[in-house]
Amino acid sequence: MRFAHHPRPTARDGVPLIRGVGLGSATALNMIDMIGVGPFVTIPLIVGAMGGPQAMLGWVMGALFAVCDGLVWAELGAAMPGSGGSYGYLKEIYGPNKLGRLISFLFIWQLSFSAPLSIASGSIGGASYASYFWPALAHPYAGHNWILQIPILGGLQFRWLIAGTTFVAIGMVGLAALLLYRKITVIGWVSKLLLLGVMGTIAWIIVAGVTHFNAARAFSFPAGAFRLSHGFFLGLGSAMLIATYDYWGYYNVSFLGDEVKDPGKTIPRALLLSILIVACLYIVMNVCILSVVPWQEIMHPGPQDTGLYVVSIFMQRIYGSWAAKLVTGLVMWTAFASVFALMLGYSRVPYAAAVDGNYFRIFARVHPSHRFPYVSLLALAGSAALFCFFSLADVIAALVVIRITLQFLMQAIGLIVLRIRRPDLPRPFHMWLYPLPALAASVGFVFVVFSRTQSMVQVRYACAILITGLIIYTARAWRTRQWPFGTISAPALPQVGGN
Repeated sequence: MRFAHHPRPTARDGVPLIRGVGLGSATALNMIDMIGVGPFVTIPLIVGAMGGPQAMLGWVMGALFAVCDGLVWAELGAAMPGSGGSYGYLKEIYGPNKLGRLISFLFIWQLSFSAPLSIASGSIGGASYASYFWPALAHPYAGHNWILQIPILGGLQFRWLIAGTTFVAIGMVGLAALLLYRKITVIGWVSKLLLLGVMGTIAWIIVAGVTHFNAARAFSFPAGAFRLSHGFFLGLGSAMLIATYDYWGYYNVSFLGDEVKDPGKTIPRALLLSILIVACLYIVMNVCILSVVPWQEIMHPGPQDTGLYVVSIFMQRIYGSWAAKLVTGLVMWTAFASVFALMLGYSRVPYAAAVDGNYFRIFARVHPSHRFPYVSLLALAGSAALFCFFSLADVIAALVVIRITLQFLMQAIGLIVLRIRRPDLPRPFHMWLYPLPALAASVGFVFVVFSRTQSMVQVRYACAILITGLIIYTARAWRTRQWPFGTISAPALPQVGGN
């Protein structure tokens, strides 16, 4: 298979981005994005959702789900490599001068909420572990719950909280932005250094768990654990939502398509490698933790806050307090690595939309010497800092539902639409067993969104974002005479040759 040379990416002001991300760096960025702090703080949530160690089913189903969706990203990313990822995919799938312009705008609009929510979730989780060292950080200074009543949609529930950990989380966001304010070639080795800490943390947990493994404790299933009742599927839906959050990030390199070496090969390989490696690590790590810390204790934490600091308690039970303190520091390192990778990937999306003329022009600015979209980076960091005032559970649920309904579902279905609309499009990578993975991903997305208790809370968030986005797009399109009130010529789609 021969791959044609990809045109060098160029911003609107003529300053090109640098193709400096190879397979190693791309896989590293995906993995530190995927791992983050999620598996260390969501174990109590996923165990509680299913009521026992059968929660491992949620991890396994989540891994299969990630592979199906990863194949969607792999085909689209290889065929249409460019900064912005889904923005370019959705625009091309549904017509760059027609419905695709609206769909891609709605993607950018929802990303204004979901991207900073994603970054904030990593920083909030990392900051919560900081309170293991300094318990006073967890003390709340202020908080409020309020409901905004909206006709037809009903009430939108919001909760904000100010504690010492809030300012630690904001500090993590600021530090990540500072490290990213430089050339992409420098960021490559920074990502590998962060990945070293991430992999070291997980490796230590796995080795400790394997050498102190207690099968009776790890697999002490409660009565009726696998009875296929309505409650079982509600629990599985909640568990899969959490697992979906923990696995997300395998697509991070797709947002950096303009800066990836040989994207037709590198993007699919990095996607599938990161999913395979991280899925194995997650499942083994969580079984090891359940073999040391009883699942009943994780679900119902006592005065030691076992649920919150489950990894710290895990190490404390095996090696003592010194190990608990060390692993707590490593978990915070892992959380920061995730924030770093997320901010890098998502900062390129508003840039790509602005270059395309479908977002505010200021976001198309590229740093004159370091050649990266600095305005987009700084704006994303600022909005993520604001979301650090919300609770972790609310952030995760809102993030997953908003992104599924307004991005992932349209993209999975869209891959099939693109095969029909553009059979001539060069595809360096073809989805395996097409179209089964795309269909399986679509069904899984619907199951995760609706098969949960109180699922309509987050669905209302998504509907509110959709409606406001439609209003803003319609007003903007009317003023600028864009579709459906006129036509505008879209830039040619960059492609990778070879079929």
